[in-house]
Amino acid sequence: MAEWVKEYQSKLVSPERAVSVVKNGDWIMYSYGANTLPILDRALAARTPELHDIQLLAGVSMRPHAVIKADPKGEHFTWNCVHLSAIDRKYLEMGRAFYIPLKYSEVPRYIRENVRVDVMMVQVSPMDRHGNFNLGPTISHYRSAADKTKIIIVEVNEDMSIAHGGYGNFLHVSEVDYIVEGGHTGMPQVPSEDPNDVDRKIAEFVLKDINNGDCLQLGIGSMPNALGQMIAQSDLKDLGVHTEILVDSFVDMMEAGRISGMKKQIDPGRIVYTFAGGTQKLYDFIDNNPQLAGYPVDYTNDRVIASLNNNVVSINNALEIDLTGQVCSESIGSRMISGAGGQLDFVDAAYNSKGGKSFMCMASTYTDPDGKVHSRINPLLTHGAVVTDTRSTVQYVVTEYGKVNLKGQTIWQRAEKLISIAHPDFREELILEAQKLNIWRESNKHL
Repeated sequence: MAEWVKEYQSKLVSPERAVSVVKNGDWIMYSYGANTLPILDRALAARTPELHDIQLLAGVSMRPHAVIKADPKGEHFTWNCVHLSAIDRKYLEMGRAFYIPLKYSEVPRYIRENVRVDVMMVQVSPMDRHGNFNLGPTISHYRSAADKTKIIIVEVNEDMSIAHGGYGNFLHVSEVDYIVEGGHTGMPQVPSEDPNDVDRKIAEFVLKDINNGDCLQLGIGSMPNALGQMIAQSDLKDLGVHTEILVDSFVDMMEAGRISGMKKQIDPGRIVYTFAGGTQKLYDFIDNNPQLAGYPVDYTNDRVIASLNNNVVSINNALEIDLTGQVCSESIGSRMISGAGGQLDFVDAAYNSKGGKSFMCMASTYTDPDGKVHSRINPLLTHGAVVTDTRSTVQYVVTEYGKVNLKGQTIWQRAEKLISIAHPDFREELILEAQKLNIWRESNKHL
């Protein structure tokens, strides 16, 4: 213990001293998810006038950043983002951010083989008696970044949860170059979106296909939150969890006795995840809880590993689908909303799991800022829309009007099934468009 304390003291510096190592042209592994950098971020922002061409690698921002405020025109810092939260989307709309297309499961390999990292800045828990700094809610890709980078700077947050692994969930003081004490900076609070009636109706359709002992992956959003609430209130039992993001609804399900994980084939009895974001309830649940196992994303999202569990049920949101089954979950036209994340990873993993099922969920319509209602089921994807999930990978599609399975279906069967769960106001128009595209048989039933 004394040896690690001595090393800690030798590396303890002011925020200003830590960021002084950043030089023009550097690529910095920066804030991700709940592991924000409130102290180092302000110190780096103070250097804005003297720095140029600084590339920040970040994503899923849960707090605003001083470097963006200090450099509104992007003359000094570039925000390179692997997944957009509402904050990142604002940066993008300001012309301050650029999206990095990816499969989330591959990010550690990208870092090792394709990405330059000069400096890594990461928020951590206080050092334990063994000389370890815990990564708390965000394991994700930090281990691979630590192995690749030239300089590691940690910002110690006294309020950060201690997350059990897995592996890759800590850094040792011996590999750290600079330590900055941030004190009690709290954790970003991200309340779950309140579900509406459409979310609940969609969740009801999905709930009917969830059985005792299934292994769950839930995405982000109000619909998965609605489903989590319903599961917590159900009589399901022995559910497992192997997911990408951990959110508040998993705490509700656990406390209601719905999750045991004892039917899982790998990591039995443990909730497996790679990063977490929610309210204090979630961070308290994670803290020093051996029922959880945080892993790097190339473990959690790897199709082969995840599908070793039987009965994996993957539930994700989508923004749009065309009549052949191509899914866009990233953009409205060319306007980026979020990112690919690990959606395709789990669509594949669920289907490759023995007894597994993948659900793509969406409200049948959305209303634009001018008040016009649009169908989310369209003949073709909107011009500029990104294909997140290819049509060959999509299994169940669910709206508030029903649930259909596209696996093994011909083009005309897919069109018929998808139109059957579109909003009634758009069905006739969709049939006409399907006819023009030659994917509608004259003998198809009239919907």
